[in-house]
Amino acid sequence: MGTAGDLELLRVIGEDLAGSAVAAGMAAPVPSCPEWAVRDLLAHVGTVHRWASTIVGECRTGPSAESSRPPERELVEWYRHGHATLLDTLASAPIDVPCWSFLPSPSPLRFWIRRQLHETAVHRVDAGLANGETVAYEPDLAADGIDELLVGLLPRPSSRIRQPVERSVVVHATDAARAWMVVVGPGLPTGHEVTTSPAVPTAECTVRGSASDLYLLLWNRRDRSGLDIEGDVDVLEAWRTQMRVGWR
Repeated sequence: MGTAGDLELLRVIGEDLAGSAVAAGMAAPVPSCPEWAVRDLLAHVGTVHRWASTIVGECRTGPSAESSRPPERELVEWYRHGHATLLDTLASAPIDVPCWSFLPSPSPLRFWIRRQLHETAVHRVDAGLANGETVAYEPDLAADGIDELLVGLLPRPSSRIRQPVERSVVVHATDAARAWMVVVGPGLPTGHEVTTSPAVPTAECTVRGSASDLYLLLWNRRDRSGLDIEGDVDVLEAWRTQMRVGWR
């Protein structure tokens, strides 16, 4: 995926999120985020969009303060305005914009486009679930999201997932011909991509499925049903209950 293609995906997915939120209603519960109603979901995503826009647009060298509390009324319009501003900011920024980012990337701009695309894609699933919809993604997008999560976000201290002894899991996205090895133990977890040819490496647990299904599984937006799982599933349960994502 390239910059223009990712921005177009961010536009479409962000608009779809708003459409599902409106259809569900602001008071509808979000099954994948039990503490939230749809209004909370929109407030969160709209705030994150503004946070990223400020960092890129003002060339901030560190994380900006969160924006003020979203309005109780006209929340959908507030979200849409923030989403449009994010798109404009990312599209107009120079490729070498000197701003803060928190994961390795070819450039800070590429980082922010990728991070906001997946932030919005995951929460678009939440909006769909609130409205009784099933959301699936193309293999390239989903596989890139798996890679960002397992290689970029997982090894950070904020992930919180730990095990008393070292455990290994292979995640194999069969329709994208990509796979990752995850190792979880007492210290910081690790994740790296592995070859699928001639064979995927072995681990204590191997989970296979479409990139979209695995993307949603790893973001705790779906359960294990329908996936091909071999070995000890306990580490997947640990992932479901312990894994957290944050920028710190």
